Amino acid sequence: MSTNEGVRLAQELHDGIAQDLVGMGYCIDSLVGAVNTPHEIRSQLRTLRFAVSELVEKVRDEIFALRESAVVLPYEASPSYELQKIFAELLRNVQEHSRATSITMTLYDNGIGGVREKTGHHGLVGIGERVRGLDGDLAIHSSDRGTQISITVPWVRP
Repeated sequence: MSTNEGVRLAQELHDGIAQDLVGMGYCIDSLVGAVNTPHEIRSQLRTLRFAVSELVEKVRDEIFALRESAVVLPYEASPSYELQKIFAELLRNVQEHSRATSITMTLYDNGIGGVREKTGHHGLVGIGERVRGLDGDLAIHSSDRGTQISITVPWVRP
């Protein structure tokens, strides 16, 4: 996608879908606040409102990413962005379709290995904290032929 196409698409998303979702959120807010809205319906509308707010955030993230990619990214940044989108879609598919009770994601690379926690660096520490926060397991195996990182977390359908 060219720089101009990315910016144009970001503008269209902002001026179209994002604004429509925000307007929908305001309509839901009005219904929640109406005195004649039954309590059980009000509760369902609040759930719907949170879902609309999440969609607005996702659209905003996409707009930001499109504008960010309009700046010429080095090759490494572009695959990284695409891989994030791929993993996000895979997780959405698990959530929607699989009825899974756990999920394991494994990353293999054919690099030089040597992955270990280093003083003053918090990447692996942060990954471990996040995995433990999800009641999951993290396994890292690194050799001179590359690194394998596996993350397994319980998966409960929302």
